[in-house]
Amino acid sequence: MPGPNHAKLTAPSRRSRAAAVLLLAGMGLALLANSVAADPVRIGYVDMKRLFDSAPQVVAAREALDQEFRPRNETLIADELRLEQMQETLAGSPDLSAEDRFELEREIRNLGRSIDRRREDLREELRFRTGTATKALEETIEVAVRQVAEQRGYDLILTSPVAYAAPGIDITDRILEWLADDFAARSDAR
Repeated sequence: MPGPNHAKLTAPSRRSRAAAVLLLAGMGLALLANSVAADPVRIGYVDMKRLFDSAPQVVAAREALDQEFRPRNETLIADELRLEQMQETLAGSPDLSAEDRFELEREIRNLGRSIDRRREDLREELRFRTGTATKALEETIEVAVRQVAEQRGYDLILTSPVAYAAPGIDITDRILEWLADDFAARSDAR
């Protein structure tokens, strides 16, 4: 069983390990740079957030999901409005008989449960479908990054998040161009 100083010993050792990993990574990059001193290492940067916001594949997937899920969402909104009206009727009608009040309260409860259940089902299905589309797009982006890097002679491509990337190494626009060309070619093939 660890003693009272166990926590004190593990925290510095974790920091030491992290520092060692960073030191080794830095040394590896330095060795890489020295080993190819005649040919400078070309490094590029890709802003993944921008890709996932702007890629035509993402825009098309977002629009398709919107079209698919819009009718169900509109039905939910209509039922929520109907529920509000029923609640207002219940609150604004003190002269309802006990039987009518009980019946209206039961309808309100049932409709509320139905709305909650359908809303959660819709969220889960949308989350699943979005995840599936994102995974497919990640594979396409990986191909795009690799091809652009190879065509343009890059040795290393970094993706966000990074602490800083100079605008001169940002190749996000080139990746977006590749994705747009790929999207157009696939759209024409259909």
